[in-house]
Amino acid sequence: MPDATGSPAGLSRRTFRRAPGDERRQDLIRATLDCIAERGMHAATVREIALRAGVTNGLIRHYFDTKEHMVQEAYRVTMGEMTAMAREAGDSALGRPRERLRRFVAANLSPPVLDIRRLTLWASFIAMIHVDPAMAAIHREAYLEFRSEVEPLVSDVLAEAGRRDDGAESRRTAIKINAAIDGLWLEGSLAPELFSEGELVAMGLEAVEAILGLPLGGGGEER
Repeated sequence: MPDATGSPAGLSRRTFRRAPGDERRQDLIRATLDCIAERGMHAATVREIALRAGVTNGLIRHYFDTKEHMVQEAYRVTMGEMTAMAREAGDSALGRPRERLRRFVAANLSPPVLDIRRLTLWASFIAMIHVDPAMAAIHREAYLEFRSEVEPLVSDVLAEAGRRDDGAESRRTAIKINAAIDGLWLEGSLAPELFSEGELVAMGLEAVEAILGLPLGGGGEER
């Protein structure tokens, strides 16, 4: 079975080598994500992670107290990366409120955020939040971080349109927008072949415009 880079799985294991602490820690997190994405949570054993990262089993303990801690950090990284990619898309719109929100929505419904591997990882992690308090805390943290990105975008759009907002409207609107994005992201990641190019983005923008009661511009297509 090919690994994430397209190489046969047997060749994806790294040879043992020395590396700086931060780099080694990231190697272990990436190896954990590879195991989960390719074969499920049960495959993320200390032995398999060590082989993929090119370290000994014992060295893992130097960076993570337990395997569970390593899985928790892998979940945090996964959610953080998705939010960061959408944030960067919004930040690229030169401060124009509606364009920033439009780009943010489009980024969440386009590759690389829209991706079956990311969905597989998310589904594996989400199944743990009701049995692992630490995973539940990370989930809540990630949700609030994402919402904290949406709320100021909404607030700026409302202000530009001359609509007063004491914070309550932007909060409620951000929650609705998050729900709309989540639903389309799930559908698009699970079966991308069911949607034409740009269709998910167009539907996402239509949904957000309906929630806001304002047009976002762009003609319903990503520019």
